[in-house]
Amino acid sequence: MRQSLLGIIALLKRRYGRSFHRNEDPFYVLIFTVLSARNRDLQTYKAASALFKRFPSMRQLAAAKIKDIENTIKFIGLYRQKAKRVKAISRLLLQKYECRVPANMEKLLELPGVGRKTASCVLIYAFNKPAIAVDTHVHRISNRLGVVKTRTPAQTEAALMSLLPKSRWLDINELFVKHGQQVCLPIKPRCGDCSIKRCCNYFAATKTAL
Repeated sequence: MRQSLLGIIALLKRRYGRSFHRNEDPFYVLIFTVLSARNRDLQTYKAASALFKRFPSMRQLAAAKIKDIENTIKFIGLYRQKAKRVKAISRLLLQKYECRVPANMEKLLELPGVGRKTASCVLIYAFNKPAIAVDTHVHRISNRLGVVKTRTPAQTEAALMSLLPKSRWLDINELFVKHGQQVCLPIKPRCGDCSIKRCCNYFAATKTAL
């Protein structure tokens, strides 16, 4: 199974490349990922841009009124909850970490509302540290392919970590997210345009059914 997954990664790399910007500002990555929950990427980018335009620094966000943060991001889902988290995270980083986002999983998980997916995204995209961020795309595609049989993102993360060497962990999120957005859609996946369909249990079962 490990060799199969490594082959899948190689095929996806050939198709999509590796274009994400490494060593992004850690605070931006953290807040962006908090805002991204249950939102499309385009909306998240708009919300993050509006938020940092109005409150350019961690100190300004920490001092901002919740209502002002809400009004800035109110066009995204769960904006009230996210506004509270953004302020709470900013205040804690200011008070406990001297305005620096920690670069390890344990300390990131201590931040308000930060789970493993968010923490992993920060490690990957801000610090270029090996982690596997399991969002809906990664969870769905991993199970469709048949490389894992899991019910929760946490189970998927553990399974993928056991299957792959750390040197390949950085590949998973970006490649699977791109594939999930463009080809392996939640409903009506575009199997005819899929470069890894020969490795996919879902495609094999669909083809058999036809």
